[in-house]
Amino acid sequence: MIKVELWSDFGCPFCYIGKTRFDNALSKFSHKDQVEVIYKAYQLNPNAPKEMKGDAATAFAMSHNMSPEQAKQRFKMFTDNAKTVGLEYNYDIIQMTNTFDAHRIAKYANTVGLEPQVTARFMKAYFTEGFNLADPVTLLALSKEAGLDEAGVRAVLESDQFASEVKTQIAESRQVGVQGVPFFVLDRKYGVSGAQAEEYFTQVLEYMWNEHQQLESIDGGESGHVCNDESCEM
Repeated sequence: MIKVELWSDFGCPFCYIGKTRFDNALSKFSHKDQVEVIYKAYQLNPNAPKEMKGDAATAFAMSHNMSPEQAKQRFKMFTDNAKTVGLEYNYDIIQMTNTFDAHRIAKYANTVGLEPQVTARFMKAYFTEGFNLADPVTLLALSKEAGLDEAGVRAVLESDQFASEVKTQIAESRQVGVQGVPFFVLDRKYGVSGAQAEEYFTQVLEYMWNEHQQLESIDGGESGHVCNDESCEM
């Protein structure tokens, strides 16, 4: 079994793109049933407010030490990259808010096998639909759409459940050398940083599979682009 750990943030533009490219490569991988993907929490801006003040360009400019015009140029770069994998980014309605509670819901989703669905729903909600992922009512509605139990989600939102799990995974990212997201760790041996091309992810999966087969034979067993805490760059 190939183990892939993916550190990402719902508000990271290259995370959504990188995840989509990886998912596309994995869907075509002939041994995809032998790949386990584990989602890990990361926050690009842990100090982000729960409600954005002003427009997105102003908010992004303030947090990245640039002008609103430079922020708009960065938005265009993100949007153009998203289009290459069929994603739609709408920075005119995006809500740049804190993602900590959304990560807590994702960890709850993991306990019932729905973290992939919740992750995909939250990313689309953030970048395409302009939802505020710090708003409890919004999180509850989106979680229900992704298949989570309403009572369970409400219990998480009304408590500090899964806060320690999120903090632990963020701390763990530093231990394994994550300096920007998305970041993929394979079998705790190799790291892939950024929203690499789909073909690159295909090559990585093939390499890992061949390595596993070689190890099994020896042991006699049975047979990109990246966002860091400061900015997102090409």
